[in-house]
Amino acid sequence: MTLDLTTAIIFFLLATLIIGIAGTMLAREADRLADITGIGEALFGALFLGGVTSLPGIITSVVAAYNNHPELAVSNAIGGIAAQTLFLSIADLSYPRANLEHAAASFANLMQGVLLIGLMAFILLGMAGPETTVFNFHPASVLLIIIYLLGNRLINKAKDQPMWVPRMTRQTVKDEPDTKNLQPKYPRLVYIKFILLAAIVAVAGYTVARSGMVIADKTVLSEGVVGMLFTAVATSLPELVVSIAAVRQKALTLAVSNIIGGNSFDILFVAFADFAYNQGSILHAITNSQIFIITLTMLMTSILILGLLHREKQGVGKIGWESLLIIIIYLGGNAWLMLG
Repeated sequence: MTLDLTTAIIFFLLATLIIGIAGTMLAREADRLADITGIGEALFGALFLGGVTSLPGIITSVVAAYNNHPELAVSNAIGGIAAQTLFLSIADLSYPRANLEHAAASFANLMQGVLLIGLMAFILLGMAGPETTVFNFHPASVLLIIIYLLGNRLINKAKDQPMWVPRMTRQTVKDEPDTKNLQPKYPRLVYIKFILLAAIVAVAGYTVARSGMVIADKTVLSEGVVGMLFTAVATSLPELVVSIAAVRQKALTLAVSNIIGGNSFDILFVAFADFAYNQGSILHAITNSQIFIITLTMLMTSILILGLLHREKQGVGKIGWESLLIIIIYLGGNAWLMLG
C-alpha cells in the first residue's frame, strides 16, 4: 500500500511519539537489569541498552537499503550517531549539578568513543577503496562487524582490570548498584518488560522507515537531508529519552554509555544496510553528502572524547565547553548540508 504525503507525515509523528514513550520506560528497566546482572551501567548501556534503543535506526537503514534508497540508509545510520551525540549535550543540560561528562567519568566510555572513531574511519577506507563485492556486498562490511566485536571484547576486559581510572571528585557519581534493584519482587517481569518495550520500539522504527521514504520521494528534500534531519532524529529519540530519564534517576554512567556505546553499535547499520542492498556495495552507492555527515560525526565524537578527558566541572550555561561546541557544530553542519 502506497501512502500519500499527509498520511506518511501522520504515521511518522505517531511512530516518533511511541518511540519517545517506550524509550522512557526502557531507562528504568535497563537500570534495574544493569544491577541485577552485575554487568554495570557502562557495559550494559553500551551493549544492551544501546543496541535496543538502536533498533528503530537498524530497521530504518535496512528497509531503506532493501528498497533501493542507499543514501537514505547511510545518512540515517551516521546521522543518528551525530544526533545522539547532540542528545548527550541536551542530557547535560538536564543535570545542573555539574558537567555530565565530568560526573559520569568512565574508562569504558572513553574506549567506546575511540572505537567509534576507528569504525567510522574504516567506513571511509571502504568507500575510498576498490569497488569490490562478495555475494553482492563489500567485504569491509563483514570486517566492520568483526572489529566491533573485538573492540568490545577489549573494552570488557579493560572494565575488569582498568589501566586508567578517573580521579574521584565531589561531583563524580560512582556506578554503584541500587539495593532496591538487586531484589525485585518478580525478577522475570523485569526481563519481560525490557523485551516487550524493545519490540514496540522496533515496530515503531519500521513505521518511521516506511514513512520517511515516502517523505523523501514526495518532497523536494534529498535522501541525505531526510536521513540526517528526520529519520535519524526520530529513530534516535529513544537515546535522548533514555539518557535524560537515566540522568534523573542519577544513573549517570548509564546515560553516557547509552549514547556512546549505542553510537558504536549504530555504525553496524552500514554493514546491515549493505547486506540488504541488492545493487552491489552500498559503500560505493552514496554521495559526498554522506561523506560530509561521517566526517562531521567524527569531529563531534573527538570533541566529546576531549571533554571526557578534560572533565570540566562547570561551563557556560552549566554545561561543558564540549557540549556547547557539539551543539554549534551539529546545527552549523546541518545548515551547511541543507544549503548545499
